[in-house]
Amino acid sequence: MNPLGQEIARFLPHRHPFLLVDRVVEFEPDKRIVALKNVTWNEPHFTGHFPERPIMPGVLICEAMAQAGGLLVHGSFHGGFSIEQLESERVFLVLTSLDNVKFRRQVVPGDQLRLEIELKRRHRPLWKMRGVATVDGQVVAQAEFSAVEVPENESGTRPDTAGRPSGTLGIHPTAIVAREAKLDLDVEVGPYSVIGAHVQIGRGSRIGAHATVDGHTVLGPENRIFPYASVGSLPQDKKYRGEDSRLVLGARNQVREFASLSLGTAGGGMDTVIGDDNLFMNNSHVGHDCRIGNGNVIANGAALAGHVTLADHVTVSGLAAVAQFVRVGESAFLGGGSMVVMDVPPYCMANGDRAKLVGLNVVGLERRGFSPDQVSDLKRAYRLLFQSKLLARDAVERIRTEIAASPQALAMADFVAASERGVTRP
Repeated sequence: MNPLGQEIARFLPHRHPFLLVDRVVEFEPDKRIVALKNVTWNEPHFTGHFPERPIMPGVLICEAMAQAGGLLVHGSFHGGFSIEQLESERVFLVLTSLDNVKFRRQVVPGDQLRLEIELKRRHRPLWKMRGVATVDGQVVAQAEFSAVEVPENESGTRPDTAGRPSGTLGIHPTAIVAREAKLDLDVEVGPYSVIGAHVQIGRGSRIGAHATVDGHTVLGPENRIFPYASVGSLPQDKKYRGEDSRLVLGARNQVREFASLSLGTAGGGMDTVIGDDNLFMNNSHVGHDCRIGNGNVIANGAALAGHVTLADHVTVSGLAAVAQFVRVGESAFLGGGSMVVMDVPPYCMANGDRAKLVGLNVVGLERRGFSPDQVSDLKRAYRLLFQSKLLARDAVERIRTEIAASPQALAMADFVAASERGVTRP
């Protein structure tokens, strides 16, 4: 059924004097639509737009094409224009861009505009179309334009972001989201941000303004990417040859302004893997093929080179740097400006240029709820490993024998025993 006259207003939100489509004469779902606009003398813009020589403003011709595009979207979404469909979900579009606009001749009262709109790309909630307006077979205007769906409340108006119903996408009209990207429910994408074709974003995640998420990147639920962050950037590795490596983030991570997280490489197993509840502060960097656990803090300006492994609850203080292939154990603390070139055992603190151990991270352990007995066992293990004259292998064996009841002491001993790069010492 083609909507005619007053029925057009039941499918578009526009009203007189700004309803600029009178009739639909052709319609192919998901392909094209042809609509008509009769240009009459009594339209209000002619009273002020060259009243001695009335000419339809070019912006209104573009608006007429956009309204016809809105009908194409509505008809494609609902499979036609039957009145019964008005009871179902209504599609509300906002124009986001006009490109390659050209005007060929004037449109004057008495002309009938033929508006032919072709759908070029559909990736809900984004739609891209091309329109051509003709009069008596002559092209008067043409344009490419994009529009985005926005939700409506019961009164037919758009609610603010906080009032958006759950289970919807909040993509800003200026954001660029590849049609192949997979966004779960309740994802927000801020102004001018870019989401690549191979990206998957989990439910409830928020992508800030001007942020970039690219590459084969998978974000779990409730991650927050702040403005200007770069997630899934190409590895800074001369050996990288464009392989389809990945970056995988767990849940509830925060990537602050200007932080960067790199994809993996073939030389590192193809994956950079990050767990849950990590905080990457401003200007921090995670290199290719890193393995990062849960609850870590990478402070402002800190950098992890490629192939670095962080366990859980590690703090990397501001401007610290960790060399490639270094391992950092659970609950370790790296002081500000430290240059870490060897493995840092769990529960320890390291500091300085070519960092050295400066004791146990007692404050951090107490904050995590470690008991006095647990801390005491770790102090004993630390003394055996780093303050006695024992060889490392002998200290490890004594810990395994004498402090076997302490899982934390055994973890410290096992970490030292497994080190291939060498262990940071006092």
